[in-house]
Amino acid sequence: MTQVCIAAYVYGVVQGVGFRYNTQHKATALGLIGYARNLDDGSVEVVACGEPQSVEHLVEWLKSGGPRGARVERVLVEPQGVTDYKGFSIRY
Repeated sequence: MTQVCIAAYVYGVVQGVGFRYNTQHKATALGLIGYARNLDDGSVEVVACGEPQSVEHLVEWLKSGGPRGARVERVLVEPQGVTDYKGFSIRY
């Protein structure tokens, strides 16, 4: 079972619209671990680890706009080292 980890930085109207909560719900449904957190510049950082196909599915969901109410302008994705997170959390 190969695992990959990515960090995605999501820009646009992504804070104050339930973005982290909906991302947590989607990631958990895909069996991913990691976290989502707001950054000071108004973006959201999403770190996700799991099966490559599931991680790619989450990235595509982020790029397609994420939850209703959000307006995603761009998503930057970079690989991360594999880390053993406990579930998928929201960080503050």
